[in-house]
Amino acid sequence: MGGLLLAVSLLVGSLAPPGAAQAQRQSSDGPSVGIRLVDAPVSRRDDERAHRYIVDHIQPGQQIRRRIAVTNLSDTQHRVQLYPGAAAVHKDGFAFAHGRTGNELTRWVTIEHSELVLAPDETATVWTEITVANDATGGEHYGVIWAEISPQHDPAKQVRHVGRAGVRIYLSVGPGGEPRSDFRIEDLTGARAADGVPMVMAQVKNTGGRALDLAGKLSLSNGPGGAFAGPFNVKAATVGPGRSTVANTALDPGLPAGKWTARLTLTSGLVTRESTGRITIDTPQRDENPQLALLTLGGLASVAAALLAAYAYRRRNRSR
Repeated sequence: MGGLLLAVSLLVGSLAPPGAAQAQRQSSDGPSVGIRLVDAPVSRRDDERAHRYIVDHIQPGQQIRRRIAVTNLSDTQHRVQLYPGAAAVHKDGFAFAHGRTGNELTRWVTIEHSELVLAPDETATVWTEITVANDATGGEHYGVIWAEISPQHDPAKQVRHVGRAGVRIYLSVGPGGEPRSDFRIEDLTGARAADGVPMVMAQVKNTGGRALDLAGKLSLSNGPGGAFAGPFNVKAATVGPGRSTVANTALDPGLPAGKWTARLTLTSGLVTRESTGRITIDTPQRDENPQLALLTLGGLASVAAALLAAYAYRRRNRSR
């Protein structure tokens, strides 16, 4: 909860999950900003999620504090604005609200500095506090600490470049201990995408009381001729309590068709689950029927022969 904090040694731009905390340096035609979490609770020292996001459980009326580091990744000096924004976890994953839209969580957030002036590659560290209201709604709340560069707009230009990056917040509120995090892996199957790339899909059900960010590895063995492949990286969308998602893994396009033993390992925070099963990778479908192709070529040859005969006939008539 609000106890000791552990310094997080992450480089800006590293370990950046989709839509999350860090931003890479962009080209010089637009501003770019990076943000990362500096602190994590000592009680979560082994939780990789807590080193990237603000993940905690707190009771109404209590407070937590975190440090965040903000870096100007642009080639010129910029003013960086810091503010909290609303977020939610829907069936399609973690969703950011538009602009500076707020929610119950954002009303609890204060940031040491709302604006920073940073030179190129300069980094500043600021404190953010989350003080939960005494009458707070129980359950898990979602939000983002945003860092934004928004240069003054030039009326002569139709495009305005804005750089923004954020640190997600997963804050559980309620009396007693933290809700349990758990999930199970179901329906491990093989398939092919529309472009013919082999895939392994798994249905994942969140059976706990907190949102999950799933990642892991997939290995294949006992394939045709005893072949094996992998491990392949696996990621899935953020899945809220009681919801399900599909973890898709794209495989090597040259993977032989046939039966394989798939072993999938997924992790979210301190929870790891594994599933093993036999899957089938079907033979890729050809784009055309060979017999149809032969008929088509034969038809073209017949048309060409008819055209040549007509041309020769006309030339003979002209010569006469």
